[in-house]
Amino acid sequence: MKQTRRPAPAPPERMSEPVESKPAFTPSRPFAILLMLFAFSGAAALIHELLWFQILELVVGSSAVSLGILLGTYMGGMGIGSLLLPRWVSRQHHPLRVFALLELGVGVLSALVFFAVPVVGHLLRGSGGAGAGGLIVRGLVACLCLLPPTALMGATLPAIARWIEASPRGAAGLGALYTSNLLGAIAGCLLAGFHLLRFHDLMVAMLVAVGLNTVVGMVSLVLARRTAYTPEVGITPADTTPMRWSTVHVVTAISGLCSLGGQVVWTRVLALLLGATVYTFSIILAVFLVGLALGSSAGASLARRVARPIEALAWCQFGAAAAVAWSAYMLLGV
Repeated sequence: MKQTRRPAPAPPERMSEPVESKPAFTPSRPFAILLMLFAFSGAAALIHELLWFQILELVVGSSAVSLGILLGTYMGGMGIGSLLLPRWVSRQHHPLRVFALLELGVGVLSALVFFAVPVVGHLLRGSGGAGAGGLIVRGLVACLCLLPPTALMGATLPAIARWIEASPRGAAGLGALYTSNLLGAIAGCLLAGFHLLRFHDLMVAMLVAVGLNTVVGMVSLVLARRTAYTPEVGITPADTTPMRWSTVHVVTAISGLCSLGGQVVWTRVLALLLGATVYTFSIILAVFLVGLALGSSAGASLARRVARPIEALAWCQFGAAAAVAWSAYMLLGV
C-alpha cells in the first residue's frame, strides 16, 4: 500500500514575551534643547532664591536668621520634592510633560510667595508678633510658604531622569543636564545680584524669573509632543524600594549641614567687608556653586581610580574642614 505522508505538525505558537523598553534618550537636537531648558531653569531658581532672601529680610528683620531660614527651607524643600516624586507621580506620564508642569508650578507658586509673604509678615507684626516669639512665628510661616515651590524645584531632575536610560551613556547625559543646570544657576545668581536688583526693583526680577519658568514649561510641553516615550514595563511608584540608611548617608548629611553652615558664616564674615547687601549673598552663592561644579567634576574623575571610595570620602571631609577653617581665617584677616 502506498503510504501517505502526514504533514508535519505546526510548531506551537510561542507566546510573545514583553520586551522591556527603555526611555527614548537620544543626544541629538531634542537633548540639546533640554540642556538649554535646564540652564534656564537653574537661572530662574537662583533669581527666586535671591528674591526670597530680600523678602525674608523685610519680614524677619535679621539677615543671619533670614539666610538660615532660606537655605534650610530651600535645600529641605528640594530634598522633599526629589523624595516624593517617585511615590506620587506615575512613570506612565511623559517625563518632559511632568517637567513642564513642575516648571510652570514653580513660576505660579513663586509669584504667590512674592506677594503673600510680605502681607503675612505685616499682619503678624500688626497682631503683636514682636520679640523672639514673633520672630519664630514669622520664620515658620515663611518656611511653609517657601516649601511648595522649592519642592517642585527638587522634583525636576528626578522627573527628567526617567527619560534617561540606565547605562553609562545615559549617566553621561544626566551629568550633562546637572552641569547645565548648575551653570545656569551661576549665571542667574550673578544676573540677579549685579543687574536685576541693582538697576531694577524686586518686581522686575520676579517677572524675569517667572518668565523663564514659563518659557521652560511651554517649550517642554511642545518637546513632549514631538518626542517618543515608552515607560518601562512593570514599574510603578509602589515598586520603589524603601531607602535604607547607612553610615554613608549619615556622613553625607553631616557634610551638607557643615557646608551650609559654612556658607552662612562666610556670608556674615563677608558682610563685615562689603556690607549686608545682596551683592555679598550673590558673591557667596556664585562661588559656592562654582566650587560645587569643580568639586563634582574632580570627584567624578577621581572615583574611577579610587579603589576604596569610603576612604576617599573621609579624606574629602578632612579637606573640607581644613578649607572652611582656612577661608574663615583669611577673610577675618583681610
